[in-house]
Amino acid sequence: MSAEPIAPSEVHVPSHPLPEIPGLVARLRATFDSGKTKPLAWRRQQLEGLLAFAKECGDELVAALQADFGKPELEARAADIGQVTQEAKLALKKLKKWTQPEGAGVVPLMGRSFVVRDPLGVVLIIAPWNYPVGLLLSPLVGAVAAGNAVVLKPSEVTPHTSAALARLLPRYVDTDAIALVEGGIPETSALLEERFDHIMYTGNGSVGRIVMQAASKTLTPVTLELGGKSPCIVDRTADLPVTARRIAWGKFLNAGQTCIAPDYVLVDAEIEADLIAELKKCVDEFYAGGTAGNKDYTRIVDRRHHERLSKLLVGQEIAFGGGTNPDDCYIEPTVLRNVSPDSPVMADEIFGPILPVLTVSSVDEAIRFVNGREKPLALYLFSNDSEAEQRVLADTSSGGVCINGTIMHIGNSSMPFGGVGPSGMGAYHGKFTFETFSHRKAVLRRGFRFDMKMMYPPYTARRTNMVKKML
Repeated sequence: MSAEPIAPSEVHVPSHPLPEIPGLVARLRATFDSGKTKPLAWRRQQLEGLLAFAKECGDELVAALQADFGKPELEARAADIGQVTQEAKLALKKLKKWTQPEGAGVVPLMGRSFVVRDPLGVVLIIAPWNYPVGLLLSPLVGAVAAGNAVVLKPSEVTPHTSAALARLLPRYVDTDAIALVEGGIPETSALLEERFDHIMYTGNGSVGRIVMQAASKTLTPVTLELGGKSPCIVDRTADLPVTARRIAWGKFLNAGQTCIAPDYVLVDAEIEADLIAELKKCVDEFYAGGTAGNKDYTRIVDRRHHERLSKLLVGQEIAFGGGTNPDDCYIEPTVLRNVSPDSPVMADEIFGPILPVLTVSSVDEAIRFVNGREKPLALYLFSNDSEAEQRVLADTSSGGVCINGTIMHIGNSSMPFGGVGPSGMGAYHGKFTFETFSHRKAVLRRGFRFDMKMMYPPYTARRTNMVKKML
């Protein structure tokens, strides 16, 4: 069964005393300036602490996630808490290699060149509510692996999870260098008034613009993980039962509240009816007996989002689903057909369990449709046609692509995860998170034996002619 609705009096309201925020950031900067965070031993200690946190506090984190929006335990552990474990294990394994100076060759008569990674300083990580553990702490892994001090800002939209993180995490990490600030808009605004050396924000584009504007005042670099309407193209060569299963899983995971969930489907008109029938079959198999009260199906995070999503159903042709219950923040897995490209459901990222299906005559028409809109965070193609695959890869731009699947491309920590254009800037996961929170410092080491006096003034005609011949 799903988590019971939380009465207002039972909901923890995240907050942090605003006057304390400048001092908190100053305290972390003093820690960084002391050099405490730079030794590899300190970094390993934090990574091991995060591993222990994920293992020992898993039950309490799952309970908090279920209290906030009924997230199934398997999804909570695999897709949320599991991010932390995966990233921390990789960082511990690769830390020595990542931090070693990287040779950049020898330039004759100049010297030996190499690149070293310096920590940036004090960084701010602002996380969203949809995966409130993983999207807060997996960036933390890379930040501490790089040797930074870190301020964490969890989302106030999932208050039980925010409270659990605030209570439990300090037991496992160095609180002189890692601090968590609970709260909403006032606390986030106060943090953005402070000077950081990097800001990472995951969320929507509207807030992303605010973060970027605030960062510009101090020329602070930013990583923005945003989102957008991730399209799913299905051509007539696709295996429809497998295609439907993978689309349904990727869309209805976390009730569609995933930044890379398939936002809409562009399907060849000849197979539209068959695809919708297969999608219905998959939903029936996934959630036997229906999704109302089903413990394997997440709820919408709050009534505001439930109301927003419910309005998107108005006037639409519902192929199946469409049931709602505001008291339980419940929306049934829903597929729409005959959707107008100009309808409200096609305007912004849906971020819920509503899947519009639009028909196209060819893959080329689908490409034109995608390119007529803002660049998405993810793009999905289902096809057995290698030429169609190459056209989609060559002629579209997106943060990432998954062919004949959904969501799974983010599971490989050896690949960068990030957006392009309005879907974000910068990337992370694995070594890419470490690089995001590091400065790559170029170093040239020269010896004293060879000193090219011809490069010093006075610049005689003979020396100038020699340089002209050399270059």
